[in-house]
Amino acid sequence: MASIQKRKETGLLIVDFYFQGQRCREQTALTDTAANRKRLGKVLEKIEEAINSGTFDYRQFFPSSKNAAKFDQVSNPVAHLPTEGGVASGTGLVVPTPRFADFVEVWYSEKEIEWRTSHKKTVRDDIDKRLIPQFGDKAVGGITKADILAFRADLAKVQARGKEVTLSNPRINKILNPLRQILCEAADRFNFRTPFQNIKQLKVKRTDVDPFSLEEVKTIIGTVRADFKHYFTVRFFTGMRSGEVHGLKWKYVDFERRLILVRETVVGGEETYTKTDSSQREIQMSQVVFDALKEQEKSTRNISGFVFCNREGLPLDYKNVNNRVWKPLLRHLGLKVRRPYQCRHTAATLWLAAGENPEWIARQLGHTTTEMLFRVYSRYVPNLTRRDGSAIERLLAANLGAEVTTNFVQGA
Repeated sequence: MASIQKRKETGLLIVDFYFQGQRCREQTALTDTAANRKRLGKVLEKIEEAINSGTFDYRQFFPSSKNAAKFDQVSNPVAHLPTEGGVASGTGLVVPTPRFADFVEVWYSEKEIEWRTSHKKTVRDDIDKRLIPQFGDKAVGGITKADILAFRADLAKVQARGKEVTLSNPRINKILNPLRQILCEAADRFNFRTPFQNIKQLKVKRTDVDPFSLEEVKTIIGTVRADFKHYFTVRFFTGMRSGEVHGLKWKYVDFERRLILVRETVVGGEETYTKTDSSQREIQMSQVVFDALKEQEKSTRNISGFVFCNREGLPLDYKNVNNRVWKPLLRHLGLKVRRPYQCRHTAATLWLAAGENPEWIARQLGHTTTEMLFRVYSRYVPNLTRRDGSAIERLLAANLGAEVTTNFVQGA
């Protein structure tokens, strides 16, 4: 970035800027006053604009400078063409901006305070393993649209970790998103046109939700090992996310009002705030959930603040539950292996099937509007709806029987 400085010996103002990768310092005849700094600032804006557009003529601005001879342009038909992302085609003229590897560290240090630990790890890994190896030695102002498109094309050929297929479009988009943010921030700070302009995200196929039927839910909870019966009962009939269930503490379970207060979440072993502000909500307990939590209270209330915990009283680990309990159970039952997140979709579809009011369901799930509800679960929305949460009670009672508490929850 260009700057205005004062020479100590003379008290006169100096302009300090970079051109063609070299630092240039030119003394003026202006004394150090606010008016002169403002006047000189306008000149610097013109200099930077000319450098960024590839039309800067050193001798035009500083005709008597010794540096002018070094930068006199050799006749070249493309020397004054507009640049693309800080580089003028065919000239090697690079906008005086920091190396990508240097600027990305500044960007990361400023942004990481906004992120969860898990997100910081993902972004850091992509920066270190993909972005810096590809762009690290380039000036941020010298990265072109062609560079980005070539990088994206290469990513599409990379084999996904642990799989026999290449990286998916969603994964490629997630890798490119930090790059987009980094270059847009650099473009804003160093006054060049972002090379990401008109580069759209790759299309992502819409995937349908794949919830379990009530009969499958009954089979799963009736078969799962005893120490996870209440855990999955809560997951299937509250719509809580994995992190929300793992972060649920006894102080947020209100048996008197039959409410679960979603206030914290656990992601990657870290206790943190919920996914969004709207995720902070109160979930009404159905009788099945109430009874499950009452039984769970006997097991963990005295050993941990967490409702569901391991033997050390620490919150459950997602990968451990997924790989050691969830997937083996589905395979044992001959059911299609799905992410535990489908428990949340199952709760939503069961509520809809019972005829609950969509606005009530949206609140239970932590959505601010019903838009997502109708978009994601459109084929599950019935014509008639209720408003008070009682319909799901009748649905469960009708399908699970009168002895729901003892038989269903306890697995007797």
